[in-house]
Amino acid sequence: MSLLTDPDRRRFLDAAAVTLAAAPFVLSDAVFAQSGAGKPGPGAHTSFAALKQIEAGVLNVGYAEAGPADGPVVILLHGWPYDIYAFVDVVPLLAQAGFRVIAPWLRGYGTTRFLAADAVRNGQQGALALDVVALMDALKVDKAVVAGFDWGARTADIVAAIWPERVKALVSVSGYLIGSQQANSNPLPPAAELQWWYQYYFATERGRLGYEKYRREFSKLIWQLASPKWDFDDATFERSAAAFDNPDHVGIVIHKTAGASGSPTVSRNTTISNGGLPHSRRLQCRPSRSKATRTAHRTRTLARMRRSSWADTRTARLRAGSGTTCRRKPRKLLPTRSWRLPPKADR
Repeated sequence: MSLLTDPDRRRFLDAAAVTLAAAPFVLSDAVFAQSGAGKPGPGAHTSFAALKQIEAGVLNVGYAEAGPADGPVVILLHGWPYDIYAFVDVVPLLAQAGFRVIAPWLRGYGTTRFLAADAVRNGQQGALALDVVALMDALKVDKAVVAGFDWGARTADIVAAIWPERVKALVSVSGYLIGSQQANSNPLPPAAELQWWYQYYFATERGRLGYEKYRREFSKLIWQLASPKWDFDDATFERSAAAFDNPDHVGIVIHKTAGASGSPTVSRNTTISNGGLPHSRRLQCRPSRSKATRTAHRTRTLARMRRSSWADTRTARLRAGSGTTCRRKPRKLLPTRSWRLPPKADR
């Protein structure tokens, strides 16, 4: 879960994902006018047209797919504690606009399983990114627009930073989320620390046992805290909660969140293995994204879609753990573009 705690978070996630199709990323009303169909609102869909499985890297990945097989590819990545049903209303919109849409369950969710019983249940950010690249390879997708929120945004950011040749464009809800354990080891003011209470809880054995026993109750609490005015019903929650019954779910969540908190449970210098990548030190430098990027930030009435470029030739030096020295180009932002959400009655 990210710091985005807007009451309309789910509606915003849907709206942000739809902006993938605007010129070059906005979905035109003409698409629906030509088809004779109106735009369906949030909650109009409860299932996907097709759920599939494919072996990719160290996983057998479960995913939803829609749209023409020869269409430009969009990959939608969910966060925690959510799943692909966060995109259940978005997928048909993009498919109708001509995109081939792929929404995979991340490792530890849904029908995604490890191929080897003894594989490390690795929740590191780089491992999840490599899963996406392996999925693209398995599906013979050379390049895609990659979009996500929370865990999915971080994963999309890493794919764009480490494998820019595989990313046509990036939509990252809540902005640049590549984590640095060195940075995370620095204390925050109490009010800010309180928002991450569950990371400290998960760093304990009591937390692991508690999440194992009460994973549904815990996830529902996070939904309520993150979106206090989202009046979701039991059926909506259960559609996603079924994904948390994955036998690897607790192990992945605990490994990922304990590491994010800077807990010694996960060494900051651990080399990612069993489905990870040898870029763990580079990620500590929080590398820049080199593709057309849109990051969505919501205020009470305004979502800012910021397109960023790191073309400045000057370099900056920073330090990221255990004496690792990083060199990267400082960000040079193009003019901010604002996008106002429609009134609630129209959503």
